[in-house]
Amino acid sequence: MKRVLIAEDESAIRDFVVINLKRAGYEVVEAEDGAVALELYETYGGDIDVAVLDVMMPNVDGLTVCKSLREKNNNIGIIMLTAKSQEMDKITGLMMGADDYITKPFSPTELVARVDAIYRRVEMNNVSSVKTADEIELGEFKLNMRSHSLTKNGVYVELTQVEFQIIELFFSKPNEALSRTDILNKVWGTEYYGEEKIVDVNIRRLRMKVEDEPSVPKHLLTIWGVGYKWQV
Repeated sequence: MKRVLIAEDESAIRDFVVINLKRAGYEVVEAEDGAVALELYETYGGDIDVAVLDVMMPNVDGLTVCKSLREKNNNIGIIMLTAKSQEMDKITGLMMGADDYITKPFSPTELVARVDAIYRRVEMNNVSSVKTADEIELGEFKLNMRSHSLTKNGVYVELTQVEFQIIELFFSKPNEALSRTDILNKVWGTEYYGEEKIVDVNIRRLRMKVEDEPSVPKHLLTIWGVGYKWQV
């Protein structure tokens, strides 16, 4: 069963999301605020594929829920719902582990497409973890395809499913410059509705996890005018 958790305090928006996701074949779990969302996550034993979280909610806000869910589950897909004026909240949400964001108002087509894209990525991670036992080793790093894990000098590095896919892409093309568009198409898909800057935020987040000095990276380098590359 494809299960989505929607946390939104405005009932009209929540009903709109629920109706369209149900039509698209998802089982939808509804929460009117962040506290209820976290309770429902536990009630379902963490068996949630994608969480759609409004940033501004009473009791517990969406950013706090995002951070908590990500700490509990690296593979859950997380989408933030934001207003146009909440630019900083978009960046904060992505840095806290969100995979994507949707700006209000949004169309049913956009909503379902974004949830579908995240769900496919979650499922792909689950399937590939069963099918392959390949491992890529680059310097002090080892990327294990079966366990979807990255280690640095034998120490486990926690990655979200998006971060894992980005690292997997770089490890498959070491020392090769990849454009933002290349990364966006490979990781988020060619039908992605959002902006390329989501790539930049995820690179920043990855550097904080893999680099000894994120402000002076040795591996995940910016290639000005092009994009990024993994330097071995």
